[in-house]
Amino acid sequence: MQSVTSETWRPRDPGPAVWAERPFQYSVFGVATALIIAPFIPLIWQAFLTGPLYDKSASFSLINLQKVFGSIGFWTAALNTLLFAAAGTLIAQALGTIFAILIGRTDMPGSKILGPVLLWPMILSHLILSLSWYSIYGPSGYITLWAKELFGVTPWNLYSLAGMSLVAGVSQAPLAYLFCLSSIANSDPTLEDAARGAGARVGTIVLRISLPMLRPAILQALLANFVICMEMLSIPLVFGRSSGIQTISTYLYDEALVKANPDYGMIAASALVTLLGIIGLLALQKRLLGQVQRYISIGGKATRPRSFALGWLRWGAFVVALFYTVFAVVLPLASLIVQSLTEVLSPLIPFWEVLTLENYQALVRYPVYLHAIINTFVISIAGAGIGTVCIVVMALVSERSGFQWRPVLRFVLQAPRAMPGIFCGLAFLYLTLSLPLVGGLRNTIWLLAIAFVVRYVPAGLGAILPGLQQIGPDVESSARNAGAGWFRTCYSIVLPLLRPAMFSCFALLLILFMREYTTAVFLVAPGSEIIGTTLLQLWDKGETGTVAALATLQVLVTGGTVIVARKLFGVKIYG
Repeated sequence: MQSVTSETWRPRDPGPAVWAERPFQYSVFGVATALIIAPFIPLIWQAFLTGPLYDKSASFSLINLQKVFGSIGFWTAALNTLLFAAAGTLIAQALGTIFAILIGRTDMPGSKILGPVLLWPMILSHLILSLSWYSIYGPSGYITLWAKELFGVTPWNLYSLAGMSLVAGVSQAPLAYLFCLSSIANSDPTLEDAARGAGARVGTIVLRISLPMLRPAILQALLANFVICMEMLSIPLVFGRSSGIQTISTYLYDEALVKANPDYGMIAASALVTLLGIIGLLALQKRLLGQVQRYISIGGKATRPRSFALGWLRWGAFVVALFYTVFAVVLPLASLIVQSLTEVLSPLIPFWEVLTLENYQALVRYPVYLHAIINTFVISIAGAGIGTVCIVVMALVSERSGFQWRPVLRFVLQAPRAMPGIFCGLAFLYLTLSLPLVGGLRNTIWLLAIAFVVRYVPAGLGAILPGLQQIGPDVESSARNAGAGWFRTCYSIVLPLLRPAMFSCFALLLILFMREYTTAVFLVAPGSEIIGTTLLQLWDKGETGTVAALATLQVLVTGGTVIVARKLFGVKIYG
């Protein structure tokens, strides 16, 4: 079927019927703008008020920005954030690039098994990964105590910027791996073959040809991971709080939720300054990516890259990849599962002597845990359904209609890429404080569902647009020539052909909503808890067994959903 892009497709005007469709398209544009942009207006306005939004006596002032720029705590957190994000990004990129080359470009044994396992951290929330690493590499973890007994000292300290960066690097390595692996799969191997013919060694080819050709993918992954690391909450919260290390996310978390009398103006100003920095990074990403197009070598002729023969090094590479996979991914998750099944997990006591189901029974016995599980499922299923419908309608208006403001709508729909979860949650918090009509949704799961949908609109579009672009314009043109209007064409022709992409979008949103928690930390209340925020509360109370049980349940459900989604719909959470 003929492929079409939004730039090449041009709708035909069937006549007066178009004017009956204009109000609907304007309504879609208005709703999309209100949902995505409007929540941030109160956040920005609060940054310039002397009091809370609901205080009618509050006046315009720059005092909040002056507080931020004069706050040692904020700038210390900002510096820690930059160091943490830079180190975590470099670790993630190094791991991702190395494994992408080993698995995608060499004859290393076990690639088909190790490749999918390397992606496991991507389907887990950073909170789950933090808890799993703590259970085995924390001060009383199995591997920590074993290493201390073997070496006399603990070789690592997760309660440091370096330790936090290591966990962040492992959690984001799959993203860098996928960027580079995709680039490797699509690159033209002609230059590498020519180098082989000239007698160049494998190392020379990789350093002089393969890596330079990966520059667009590496740059894109670097900037994407840097922004993600800047917004991380759980890793700095789990490992940084006890050692006094604050990042921007934990600074905002403590200012808004821990203090008895939050300074809403300063919180909004801090969020605004950070948000402007993230937008600047995304703008830099777009500009730099435009300058590296000369490194792209995807030709029109289909070619399959030839694997490098590593010789005797292939088994050494396999051992390194296996070691990393076991100790960075498999063992932490296994330890978390075992901890959920024991009264106490300690190297001093054989775990089979303290096996228990008490931690799982507590999830059913106490209403707060049961509510969190039920709410997570309701938000995930209902939110994914509502989100899919909204995203499909928005995509049809922005890509397959004669709506004159289509370019603006496309920009609006991609805007949430610059909205980290914690800032999206803050924005909706201030929205409920400023508008009584929206305030009625406060402390309900429906506000969470709306916030989740807004945050992941770009991800849903990523599942819809490829399917939409595969529908050739001649199909719709035939319907228009037969007198069908835009509504009839979309309903009778486009939507049936788009059904596989719609299923993929639903499954993707379902998975993302199940693991989401950062957007909810400022919005949850008694009765609207979800699994992620409940895990944070349990962690603060030191209930490690219940934490492990709830985290394990989320891992199993999310993993099962991913498997079903891939089998039925072909969706990939990382796609």
